[in-house]
Order: sequence, then C-alpha cells, then structure tokens
Amino acid sequence: MASGIIAILDDVATLLDDAAIYTKVAAKKTAGLLGDDLAVNAEKATGFKASRELPVIWAITKGSVVNKLIILPLAFLLSANAPWVIVPILLLGGAYLSYEGAEKVLEWVLPHKQQEKPAAETATSKAELLDMESRKVKGAIRTDFILSIEIIVIALGTVMEQSLGIRILVVSFIALLATVGVYGLVALLVRMDDAGIYLIARARQLSGAASGFIRRAGHALIAALPHTIRLLGVIGTIAMLLVGGGMYVHNIEAIHHALSFLPGILSELLVGLVLGTILVMGTHLVKRIP
Repeated sequence: MASGIIAILDDVATLLDDAAIYTKVAAKKTAGLLGDDLAVNAEKATGFKASRELPVIWAITKGSVVNKLIILPLAFLLSANAPWVIVPILLLGGAYLSYEGAEKVLEWVLPHKQQEKPAAETATSKAELLDMESRKVKGAIRTDFILSIEIIVIALGTVMEQSLGIRILVVSFIALLATVGVYGLVALLVRMDDAGIYLIARARQLSGAASGFIRRAGHALIAALPHTIRLLGVIGTIAMLLVGGGMYVHNIEAIHHALSFLPGILSELLVGLVLGTILVMGTHLVKRIP
C-alpha cells in the first residue's frame, strides 16, 4: 500500500516537473502576445471616471475568465479531433483585430473624423454613463476573446506532442496568466494617480531630502498618467494590427513568401493595416447601401 502511494506521488511529481518545463517554453512563445494583450486592454479599460475604472476592469476580468472557460475545452477538443478548424478560426480573429486597429488609425489620420471622447466626458446622466460603460466592456471582452484564442492556440502548439495531462496543466496556466497577470497590471497602470497621491501625502509626514524626493515622485506619477494612457492607446492599436496581420503572415504561405523581404514585424503590421482598411471601407460601403 505504502509503495503504491509513493509510486503515485512520484508520478504526480514527474508530471508537475514536466509541466513546469513546458510552461516556461509556452510562456516564452506567448510573451509577445501577452504584452500586446496588456496594451490593448489597458487602452480599452480607460476613459472612465476614476471611481468607475476598477469596477470596469473587474467586469472585463470576469468576462475574460468566461472567455477562457469557453476556449480551453474547445481548443483541446478541436486539437484532438479537428485540428484543421483552428487556422480558419485564427484568420477570422485576425480579420476582427485588423478591422479594429485600422478603424482607430483612420480616426487619427482623417481630419473630418471626430475623435471619440471618453465616456466620463460625454455622459450626461448616470444611466447613460452605465450604458456607455456596458458597451465598452462588451467590446473589450470581444477583443479579449480573440486575443485569448491566439494565446491559447500558440501555448497548445508547444505541447501538442505531450500527454493530455501536461497539455491541460500548461495551457491552463498560460490562460490564467493571460487573465490575472494582464488585468492585474492594467489595474495598477490606471491607478497610477492614486499611487502618486499616496506618495505626496506620505511626503508630508517626512522631512529632509527623502520628503522632497517622495513628493516629486508622486507628482511625476500623477503627471505621467494621461501620457501613459495615450501611449497605451497607440501601442494597443499597433498591437491589434500586429496580432491580426501576424495571423495571416504565419498561417498563409503565399503571404509569408510575398513579404519575406520585409522584417517580420513590418510584414505583420502592413498586412494588418491593409486588411483592416479594406474591411473598414467595405463596412462603410455596405452601411451606405439603402
């Protein structure tokens, strides 16, 4: 009996050890996408009143968890029974991300196109504010769904030859990291001003050089917040184009060869921008049809 228990524990330890090794490999392969996910969702979670930022991020986080609970079992089933379906799904996701990214770029470059103001500035009532928040949260959850598919599929690809147990452990951990890690950092980023206010209040309790340094650091955090948010908006848009274009560059051989003379990041950006612009223009033309 004792030897049987020891054998089981040894098998569990071996499984966990193997899972840790492959998790490191999967984390390296998805690191870029996790960074893109952070930039995109930080931009999606801004534009609200300070008191509403954390509730909005929490709502998006819950939606992200639901996304993972839907995608994970489907990814395991499809990889085992219909692996040919995965690439078309990735291409559809790439089209959506390219569309969203190109739409943002066109809003920047077309002078007659009015920039979308933050919900906190345009809402005239609490009900309107909550309705605008709900729409933005739904949009953020949709974008998270597409990015989650890409992250999970790439992580799954690194352990396709391993046992089912290792696949479940590794991919589930990466999915958890993509939710808890990303949205935890998003929450920290959008609350930079609170950290700055805390440091300024703390500086008042101190004296000497330390007080001045802490006070300046607090003012710097508060001043940096709007610039950080704008920068994340730009990075998030570029990230959507890179991820969307990358799905086509890496999954369609003809596109990959046609753009092989360009650095990888430029080819992905170009494909994402061209594809997204075509989709945006096509959508606008369809809307004009009576």
